[in-house]
Amino acid sequence: MGDAGLTIDGYQIEPLGPPTWDAFAGLAERHNGVWGGCWCVYFHCYPDPVEERRELGNREFKRQRVLAGTAHAALVLDGDAAVAWAEFGPVEELPNIHHRKEWEKGVVRRPDFRITCLFVDRDYRRQGMASVAVRGALALIADAGGGLVESYPHDLPPGKKTSASFLYNATRTMYEQLGFEYQRPKGKGNCVMTTEVPASKA
Repeated sequence: MGDAGLTIDGYQIEPLGPPTWDAFAGLAERHNGVWGGCWCVYFHCYPDPVEERRELGNREFKRQRVLAGTAHAALVLDGDAAVAWAEFGPVEELPNIHHRKEWEKGVVRRPDFRITCLFVDRDYRRQGMASVAVRGALALIADAGGGLVESYPHDLPPGKKTSASFLYNATRTMYEQLGFEYQRPKGKGNCVMTTEVPASKA
C-alpha cells in the first residue's frame, strides 16, 4: 500500500514497511523508543501477548509485525530521515485503545480504520507535522480502499495547552481542521472523531 510519489507540504510520505523500517527505527531510537520504550506496540496488544512481547522486547515485537504486514503507519520523511509518523490500521490490527470498554459501549458504526498514535521528532514540533502525518495516513487509507476512519484526539478545554510530548494523538482542533467530525467523549480529556475517506481513483 502507498504512493511513492506522495508529498505533503514538501515532505515525502512513505508507508511503514520493510523498506522503511530503518527510518522508523531511527526516529524511535532518537527518542528512547518513544513513550517510555513503547515502540508504538500498545495499540496492537489486546489481548497482550505479555510473555512473547517481553521475550522479544518491544522493538523486535514491532519489527516482526512490520515484516508480517500487520503494522501500518504513514512516515513523514525529511530527506532520508523519518521526522513524524501516524499509526493507523483496521480495528483487528489495532484492537487496544485507551478507554476501550467505554468505546465499545458507544459504537454505532464500527470504523474501517483507526488512527491511534502520532509522534513528531522533538526538533520538528509546533510546525504542523502532526497534521502532515495524519494527512499522509488518510492518503494511504484511500489507497487501501478508504472507508470510515476514526481517531481519538485530546479534547482540551479552550485556552489550555499541554506539552507536545504528551499529546500521543494531537488535539480535537487539529482533527476538525482536517475535516473530522466530533462524535462523543472518551475517557477524561479524549474524544472520538470520524471522517469518511473515499477510495483513491488510481
